[in-house]
Amino acid sequence: MSCDRIRVEIENQIAFVRLTRPEKHNALDIEMFSAIDNTIKKLRKSRNIRTVIVSGAGEDFCTGLDIKSVMRSPLNAVRLLFKWLPWRANLAQRVSTGWRDLPVPVIMAIQGRCWGGGLQIALGADFRIARPDASLSIMEAKWGLIPDMGGTLALRTLLNQDIAKRLAMTGQEFTGEQALALGLLTELDQDPLEKAKQLAMEICRQSPDAVSAVKKLYNKSWWSGPGAALARESGYQLRVLAGKNQKIKTFNQTHDQQAQKDFAARGHW
Repeated sequence: MSCDRIRVEIENQIAFVRLTRPEKHNALDIEMFSAIDNTIKKLRKSRNIRTVIVSGAGEDFCTGLDIKSVMRSPLNAVRLLFKWLPWRANLAQRVSTGWRDLPVPVIMAIQGRCWGGGLQIALGADFRIARPDASLSIMEAKWGLIPDMGGTLALRTLLNQDIAKRLAMTGQEFTGEQALALGLLTELDQDPLEKAKQLAMEICRQSPDAVSAVKKLYNKSWWSGPGAALARESGYQLRVLAGKNQKIKTFNQTHDQQAQKDFAARGHW
């Protein structure tokens, strides 16, 4: 699954998605927007993946909107912003919100610059791992725009409102270390892609039903009322318990614990 903007490789049930426009620092043109959107749609239908890792080819993750390319035709703005219903995501928003809708965890591995639309894409993930010297920014203010690619859904759970306003109003740049302190990142690493692989493999060892249910539960319940959150907990738990993956996980866990006891009893623990 690949094109001249996106490359997707699946290995050990991990989907590696790479933005492949390094000569333009993975800036977002119409083709890139469409490629990301189509990739998310295909991944949503896949039953062979357990996690997704998104990274950028070259020195930068994504430097945001390719203004010259997008503004070359008035139709481009229509393609990006048009929506049938106001509360549904348009193309510009789906490249961020689409990752939230996948039933599996999504990890962003960030290096170099992650600005504007690039940061909006990253905010759609469940986890963000970046180099300490990465550069991040909600940069739309510098173009006289507002951030309108769906990142607000994540910002309201990650930042205090005054901090989010300051970053969006000033367009200031900040490092990976500063982003971690603010709460925008999950962790830092000199090799974010390798760290993302380690996290993905750890997640893959768990029940896929439980992992999927946790993602859905937290995304839906973080800002809902307590009654709705409790109802979802009970409903999702019943579904997980009824699934075959939970029985497999329980059997494997019991088998591993018994093996440890047997090993210890032989004096080798």
